[in-house]
Amino acid sequence: MTEENVEIVRRFAECWVRSDWDGMNRLVDPDVELHATVGGVQEGRVRRGIDEIREDYEADEETWEEHDIEIERLIDAGDRVVIFQHESMRGKTSGIDVESDLAVLVDLRDGRIVRVQGYIDRAAALEAAGVPAT
Repeated sequence: MTEENVEIVRRFAECWVRSDWDGMNRLVDPDVELHATVGGVQEGRVRRGIDEIREDYEADEETWEEHDIEIERLIDAGDRVVIFQHESMRGKTSGIDVESDLAVLVDLRDGRIVRVQGYIDRAAALEAAGVPAT
């Protein structure tokens, strides 16, 4: 099942990059939770269901003139998969460029994504997934 989980998360990440909400909806549990990034300014905030996640994401995107996500690596952790990604953004009003190397921990149950948690610290994401740092 773990190869299947990695493929599900790969498809989810590709949908996220394209803002393909219909594609994501087919991969997530109806009660999926998106937890704000650990170490981020909204840490502790939780969005539930694909509609709430989409609304929040689209509102956040309004602050960026450009926002690119590059999926670098997927790490199998059984019922969990860690995504290493690189993000680059340019502020719409400030024009400031921001680049970050982040991680996302994705939990799956019965072939569906049930929880997504971002991490500023990649080593912390690996630790949370029970994977030795590489």
